[in-house]
Amino acid sequence: MKYRKLGKTDLDVSVIGLGTWQFGGEWGRDFTQQEVDSIISRSKELGINFIDTAECYGVHVAEKLIGNYIQNDRREDWIIATKFGHYFDNEKFDRFPSWSTESVLQQLDNSLKALKTDYVDLYQFHSGNNEVFNNDDLWTALNKQVKAGKIRHLGISLSYNEETHVQVEKATDVNASVIQVIYNRIDKTPEEKVFPSCERQNLGVLARVPLASGYLSGKYKPGATFGERDVRRKHDKDEVAEKLRLVEEIRKTEVPEGVNMAQWALGWSLQHPAVTSVIPGCKTVEQLEANAAAADLDMVRDDHPQSVQK
Repeated sequence: MKYRKLGKTDLDVSVIGLGTWQFGGEWGRDFTQQEVDSIISRSKELGINFIDTAECYGVHVAEKLIGNYIQNDRREDWIIATKFGHYFDNEKFDRFPSWSTESVLQQLDNSLKALKTDYVDLYQFHSGNNEVFNNDDLWTALNKQVKAGKIRHLGISLSYNEETHVQVEKATDVNASVIQVIYNRIDKTPEEKVFPSCERQNLGVLARVPLASGYLSGKYKPGATFGERDVRRKHDKDEVAEKLRLVEEIRKTEVPEGVNMAQWALGWSLQHPAVTSVIPGCKTVEQLEANAAAADLDMVRDDHPQSVQK
């Protein structure tokens, strides 16, 4: 495994992290504690030390599954990131915004309880608009929690567009030191404005959806369909068809012969000098192992600007 300094923080994170949206039950199946334990345990063996989760992956479901494992392990061996700003409605099987300062502080306490820890290493503003972002009271309250030790570092998980770019520009002002954003071979939007701003501010960058919701895994052909409890069922069918067409073209023209496409896609994102870590999800230990192997590709260079030696 390779490691990089997460921006201006004191955190050295594995270049391959563990994304856990799937643990919340929205990707076609529910996970048992034993399955999650196996995935996290194997992650540690492979050198992965970074777990990214959220309050609304289920009703703290993913956090609870992670916490049940972490309580029996060395907490200091893990860098745990979670998020705030939503709640999950089981009946509607969807998440809804909840941005008041009082609610966010309650979410923090609920997340710490679910994760069975006294602190979270990275607490991230989760895909909110500029109106809720520009709340000085919220950021003042969160920075008090940093001083109190419940939060080590603040971050911003962007739902990126031209309007929300102001959140990147204001990151340092609110004491956020990490930006999480969608970045993959299909969606290269952050290269234009986000990454240059992150480099100027020395912000860590977490590339989420690095496999483009699994489309870059190489498993799906044009015409693929998804189950009723798979979040991809909600994706626009024409957009999905175009993505799968593009993936086939990329496979033929860019992926070297003999290289696993999913691994190549992770390595592709990690090439950018602004990107610290990618956080793919996985449903099995075998998928996890394949993700981790991407760190060994030649394209994941040791001379990356954020590289550290372990």
